[in-house]
Amino acid sequence: MLVHPQFDSVAVQIGPLAIHWYGLTYLVAFGLFLWLASLRVARTPFADCGWTRRDVEDLLFYGVLGVVIGGRLGYVLFYKPGYYAVNPLEAFAVWKGGMSFHGGMLGVFAAVALFARARGRTFLEATDLIAPCVPIGLASGRIGNFINGELWGRAADPSLPWAMIFPQSGTNIPRHPSQIYQFLLEGLLLFVLLWLYARRPAAYIGVRGQPVWGKVSGAFLIGYGALRFIAEYFREPDNFLGLLALDLSMGQWLSAPMFVAGIVMWLWAARRAPVR
Repeated sequence: MLVHPQFDSVAVQIGPLAIHWYGLTYLVAFGLFLWLASLRVARTPFADCGWTRRDVEDLLFYGVLGVVIGGRLGYVLFYKPGYYAVNPLEAFAVWKGGMSFHGGMLGVFAAVALFARARGRTFLEATDLIAPCVPIGLASGRIGNFINGELWGRAADPSLPWAMIFPQSGTNIPRHPSQIYQFLLEGLLLFVLLWLYARRPAAYIGVRGQPVWGKVSGAFLIGYGALRFIAEYFREPDNFLGLLALDLSMGQWLSAPMFVAGIVMWLWAARRAPVR
């Protein structure tokens, strides 16, 4: 049976300065976004609309703020509202951990809306640009989770070849390495599917033949919502929450509306939303 390698969470230590692996995975995610989004703005339809690499760099700045602020607020509000209501100053202690993807996504939406308004572009135009670039960054973050030995999976059949003991869980129970599942599903698989879809001219054409924005963004919401919902069946629920109504985790309750919203957005965009 496999045992988690117990990596040192600190990648580099220079005197009192410690650089953590998880922080490095964020930097990798931002670097990959810059590279991939730069490739996208060089192609139709974004090149035709005047997008440049400078726009991508500025959008990344807005997005980083959205990820950090939204991710932290999402964790505070979605996962531990009672605790932080009693200890409000703890909400600023980001070095103690605690980030929410769904909160980060909402933060990015807000940041992108500000960027689009400042540049005179539509919100969906900007989200269609960034949507295929996001999953590979999520994959990077899941590697950070695995290195830290956090967000481990639910109990697994000991005969499962890749079942793994996570000593950080305080037990010797073999578990699903759910971080790797999420790396593969909502990371690599979603990236490949979205990247291929977003390269097709049909991704920007409505059912009536008119150019549209929003189908790629809708596809991201559908894909992430579905794949995260599936992955949550293998991920141990947060011990301070457990399973909620219908035996679903908080992650599933947050992902289900994403899936529904993605379908609605894709259908609406395909039928009604012109590019310009």
